[in-house]
Amino acid sequence: MKYYIISGEVSGDLHGANLIKSIKKIDENAQFRVWGGDMMQNEGAVNVVHIKERAFMGFVEVFLNFFKIIKLIKLAKNDILKYQPDRLIFIDYPGFNLKIAAWANKKGFTTHYYISPKIWAWNTKRALKIKKIITKMYVILPFEKHFYKTFDYNVTYVGNPLIDEIENFIPYSDFLIKNNIGQKPIIALLPGSRRQEINLILPIMLNSVINYSDQYCIVLAVAQGYDFSYFDKFKNIEKVILIKDNTYNLLKNSYAAIVTSGTAALETAIFNVPQVVCYKTSFLNAFIAKFVLKVDFISLVNLIMNREVVKELLQNDLNEMNLKIEIDKILDTTNRNEILKSYKELKLIVGGSGASAKTAECIVYNKSIEQ
Repeated sequence: MKYYIISGEVSGDLHGANLIKSIKKIDENAQFRVWGGDMMQNEGAVNVVHIKERAFMGFVEVFLNFFKIIKLIKLAKNDILKYQPDRLIFIDYPGFNLKIAAWANKKGFTTHYYISPKIWAWNTKRALKIKKIITKMYVILPFEKHFYKTFDYNVTYVGNPLIDEIENFIPYSDFLIKNNIGQKPIIALLPGSRRQEINLILPIMLNSVINYSDQYCIVLAVAQGYDFSYFDKFKNIEKVILIKDNTYNLLKNSYAAIVTSGTAALETAIFNVPQVVCYKTSFLNAFIAKFVLKVDFISLVNLIMNREVVKELLQNDLNEMNLKIEIDKILDTTNRNEILKSYKELKLIVGGSGASAKTAECIVYNKSIEQ
């Protein structure tokens, strides 16, 4: 069969690549045309537009790139019509995907959505629209199934694909040696993959954590698509070890972490690394978000647990003084033990592996499989 997949971020590219692997195991003749990145391309998919050309973040940036987005939407529609896929699959990326899905539904395509948009965080009534235009929804957070039930929409909980990714991960035995990391415990910095996030958040991370460089080794995870030279402009960067495409090896060896909110916060928790979650965006984006967000937390760890397990420092609260206070806490044995205890609960709630395989089976055979 022919499959058409649209994703919009590095995490979506990762989950899309794993989904492709799982589909190929049960459909030997599968062909893939995608809007993805390097990882889906490496699985043999034909990539229409790379994710790095579509990385629009926040209300303001979307507005400024409005006409470019309109052109991309038109391109996607024409390409889908020409390709005539047997299965049309969307991965997160709601601003773009829901527009394509509404059009595709009218054209008679069966629409599969893997990894629900976070509509429970704001504009919850969009669930009604999703119910009309998405044939089958596969969710990866346990509370999302209950959320959709309130709108009389039955979705399939498949578990979280990060569990698969981490269980399949094979650590490098020589990671510390290859990266010239000594015997000091590691504090990992995960500043995100978007330029706006990095430029706003990383300076605060660096200025706060550099005080610990005598006792700890500070290691920065560089996201896909960046050269080390991009980070030359940041103060104190010369006291930090930079690694690329090695985040899991870094987390496997880390004692603590400072993480920009997103998928990385959940990954850090699964690796049992106490963390502080940071987030900062432009004033205008934050102002708009203040009126539309309907959740008490922004990190997946706290959202899943429905309580504060890891500290979140957001906007004005994200400053050097506050971050130093919270770093001290995650380095303290008593606080660390509490966080690690909560991580155990988190893993039980999220469930075991197999999300990609379950989703692939649902999509290929058009059926539902419950976790």
